[in-house]
Amino acid sequence: MTWSEEEYVDYLHGERRCYAWVMRRYGGLAPDQARQAAVERYPYEPSDEPHRGLLFHDEAWHWAMLALYGHRYTVEHPELMDPSAEYRALD
Repeated sequence: MTWSEEEYVDYLHGERRCYAWVMRRYGGLAPDQARQAAVERYPYEPSDEPHRGLLFHDEAWHWAMLALYGHRYTVEHPELMDPSAEYRALD
């Protein structure tokens, strides 16, 4: 995907915000811990990075659920397969 630096940074911040929200809501992390987890999951990638933004192929909900519940979260917690209405309202 080709995007401007502003578009990339906006998207990066949005995914971080959503990831942190899930980590607070479902993972019970404190706000500072959730923000740190989001920055670690979504580090800034320079514009010359060949696969910049590849992490964005799945939304923050998915990555957070993997971190919290593991690769079988869709089997063990089918109610978490799709993002909640609260999560969707973040956009």
